Formats: sequence, structure tokens, C-alpha cells
Amino acid sequence: MIHRPPAALVAGFVLLLTAMPPAAADPQALRYGQAFSAERSVFSLPVHVAQRQGQFAREGLAVRQFFIAGGADKMIDALNDDTVELTHVATPFLIRRVLAGDDVVAVAAEFNDPIYSLVVRPEIKSFAGLKGKLVGMADEAGPIAMAMNALLARHGLAAGDVRVETISGTPQRLACLKRGACEAVPLGQPQDVTAAREGYRILGTSREVAPPFLYTVTAARRGWADAHKDVVVRYVRALAAAFRFIRDPANRSAVAATIVEDTRCTEADARATLALYLEPDRHVLPRQGEIDREALARSIALMAGAGQLKAPLPSADRFVDPQYLRAAGIE
Repeated sequence: MIHRPPAALVAGFVLLLTAMPPAAADPQALRYGQAFSAERSVFSLPVHVAQRQGQFAREGLAVRQFFIAGGADKMIDALNDDTVELTHVATPFLIRRVLAGDDVVAVAAEFNDPIYSLVVRPEIKSFAGLKGKLVGMADEAGPIAMAMNALLARHGLAAGDVRVETISGTPQRLACLKRGACEAVPLGQPQDVTAAREGYRILGTSREVAPPFLYTVTAARRGWADAHKDVVVRYVRALAAAFRFIRDPANRSAVAATIVEDTRCTEADARATLALYLEPDRHVLPRQGEIDREALARSIALMAGAGQLKAPLPSADRFVDPQYLRAAGIE
């Protein structure tokens, strides 16, 4: 005799299957470009939190990081040659490439206004002590170098007063400082916190000279994003959840642990970094990945001040497609 389950039980099972969330299905693969220089710095924090705390997985995404060597322009090249579908990139490089004809656009903010410290060896007591010394500088076309050059100028050091060597990435610049090859370097967190604790001197920060600007974003080719709107919206939604997680004081230990894992700093230095950002809120981190158009306009003005752009300056809206943030309920 064949026993059949009651019709109500069958209907309930079917209803359960159809109600299962998208993450229960096979995840959508997504290739994300990351610079080697950012991987071991705090600037990878939002994406790494979204990965390790399951925000991407809950949106049905399997995000795989691809490390792109060769400088920030290579991040846009990786979009154009389909190495990656989304990428981390600093806004000046995005702006420059869009103005040169690349059809790329920012879909979410990753870091707002960074805090970079000019850190020097202990024997250097002042800016005047840097004359003739070697500064391990970030990419000359990027906002870090722009801010540091403005900081040097404010304190009486003209171009040519210091020797400059381009070194990409806060960890690499810190290594140059520690082995004595560089007398000064710009450092982000937590490496500047660590350096100060170890006896190195902070002469000044980017915030003394640079107005609040938009530092890094997630970018995509406009055509690809248009054709994969649902995927981009899910990515943006996961990133927003990661920012909320980072900002929740109840998660401070977990977020500090991610910083420690990424940067190899101490837990105390990771917590000091989070306190610097959030106690009080210094607007270093977006609240939910929203793109501040006024801050992006200041990025454009910063480039103009460094001689990289000429008037008339483009509108910030040219470099942003807000439809994904809106669809995710962020803007």
C-alpha cells in the first residue's frame, strides 16, 4: 500500500521552499578588485567586515578579491578588461579616468575623509629638520600626496626642499621608515598609532590642510552595472550592513579583531583607531556607504589645486550613479 503525505503537508513544504531567502540558493559570484597597498591597511575594513561577518553571504553573494598590482590606474584597467566587476579606487583616479573617456562610475563610498599623519624618525624635531631628507610619499597623483605636499608647504618647505620617493601603501612606507631608508612618511591607521607608540614623531596630519573630501569608492563599468543592477544593489546593501556593524559599539571587539588580522597591529592600536574614527564621529567612515556629493566636489577641487584639473571643473554628479544606493534604501 502506498502512503501519500497529506495535501496540506505537501503544500506547506512547497511554500517553505519558495519562501527560502536568495542566500540559500547558489551564491552569485562577484569579482572585486583590491590594491595590494590597501589589503593590509584599514582601508580594506568595510569589505573585509562584510565578508567575515556574513553580510555578503546573506545577500547571496560570493565575493572574491582580486589583487591588482601596478598603481591606482590599474584598478580601472581591471574593470575595463573584465578582470573584475567591481573595484576599490581612490576618487582622483576615478575622476581622471572618467574625464579621459572611461565609462566607469562610483556606486558606493568606502572611506570618506581619511586621516593621514606625517610621521618622522625620532631625531627629527620639526618640519625644518626635513630639509634635504627623504620622504617616502604616496602616488603623486593621489590625495595623500596632495595633502602632504600642502602640509609641507604650510610649514615652509617648498618643492625641492625634500627628496621624494614614491612608495605605495601605508605598510610599505612604515617599513621604509623603520629600516631607516626614509626619514618621513605619510601613514594611515593603525600604523601611525603604532609608530607613535614606538617613539616615532607625528609632525602633522592631512586634516590641517585638506578640506573634508571623499577618499575611496567602489566603482564599476556603467554598462556592466546597468546590466546587473540586482547584483550591484545586493553588494551595496551588504556594504551598508557592514558599516552599521562597524559603527555599533556592541561589535567593537569583532571589528578590532578584523583590523588586527588585516594589519598585524595590536588590539590596543586597533581600538585606538576605532576610537579616533568614532569617539566622537569624525566622518571618516560613511554611515551606510552613501556618497557625499559635496565631499566628492572637494576631491575635484583638491585636484584642481594641485594643478591636475583646469576650469571649468566638472560636477560631482558626473562620477556617481546613485540608483543602486536608492534601490538599496540608502539614499
